[in-house]
Amino acid sequence: MNPYVKNLNRIEFLITLACTGRCKHCSEGEHTAGGEYIDGSAAAQAVCQICSKFSIKSLMTFGGEPLLHPDEVCKIHCAAKEMKVPKRQIITNGFFSKDEGRIKDIAARLAQSGVNDILLSVDAFHQETIPLKPVKYFAEAVKAEGIPLRMNPAWLGQKESQNPYNQKTHEILKEFEAMGIPADKGNIIFPSGNALKYLKDYFDEGGEYTDPYCENPEDIRSICVSPNGDLLGGNIYQTDVLEIIGNYTPPWKTNQLF
Repeated sequence: MNPYVKNLNRIEFLITLACTGRCKHCSEGEHTAGGEYIDGSAAAQAVCQICSKFSIKSLMTFGGEPLLHPDEVCKIHCAAKEMKVPKRQIITNGFFSKDEGRIKDIAARLAQSGVNDILLSVDAFHQETIPLKPVKYFAEAVKAEGIPLRMNPAWLGQKESQNPYNQKTHEILKEFEAMGIPADKGNIIFPSGNALKYLKDYFDEGGEYTDPYCENPEDIRSICVSPNGDLLGGNIYQTDVLEIIGNYTPPWKTNQLF
């Protein structure tokens, strides 16, 4: 087995970079409402192949806004359920439609596909451009389907840091807590993309910040497939995913053979 991936236990799928929000804190920068999205069938096949060789403990779908493409999301989670992945997560801002019938239908489909942990991105940044009414309706629909749901806010500085954004986030969280939806610890905003463009005054110039999503290249425990199929220097649309994983080497050891 490739020694650099022997501890692999998590798979993530970036469904699309398209998003319904225009958040100031987004590390990916500006988003459009449309664009490239993942091939759910190819992704589902990759899930089954990876799970046949590795003990995968969790799988996540995210974006952009992943529920702009619910068919692809559900294919992936159905495969994860079939392969008995214990934790099957999705991160969503909850705003993919204003049609209550469609919202209820997608909540039901998520439950049927085996999603068992939904992280709802609600905070001062998301709610600058995303209305609360359809997000709350989605949250109620998810609760009705019995899927565990929690809020996943973004904090500027630490949660306890005093600034207008965190104050507004606390106010928004109270509205969802009144609905019986608990808050996760959330994320600390990393100075990248839009955050550097719009929030630079809140970061220490020359300060050291650790990217929370950075993997140790010599001990890969989580892999992420991009909308175009890219993964670890390969592409699942073009090459068998197990071959990609088996051939992976850290960037500075590309000439090493296994």
